[in-house]
Amino acid sequence: MEELLREYLPILMFFAIAVGLSLVMVVASMIVARQHPDPEKLSAYECGFEAFGDARRQFDVRFYLVAILFIIFDLEVAFLFPWAISLGSIGVFGFWSMMIFLAILTIGFIYEWKKGALEWE
Repeated sequence: MEELLREYLPILMFFAIAVGLSLVMVVASMIVARQHPDPEKLSAYECGFEAFGDARRQFDVRFYLVAILFIIFDLEVAFLFPWAISLGSIGVFGFWSMMIFLAILTIGFIYEWKKGALEWE
């Protein structure tokens, strides 16, 4: 049991160094950097409109289209890494299954492209 725990010691040391280094960086940035954000820095930048106000207000549907694009490519990357690592053991069936998956994602991308979701006016 002691030998097994000794094997996890480098991982624990790495974790302790990572936590310590991240704390040092956060504290150093608070000490060194200017902490007076202007109104532009505090403005809404992700959704395109102010977060507080009337909830029934209309807004552009292109934000949803960009979110759909993000989901398409995020899923693709999330499945490509494990697939690439295990490609040697899953064989031809695994290869063609991923090709079908990528074809479906490509069809979704082409649909978004044809609908004009990539063109921001």
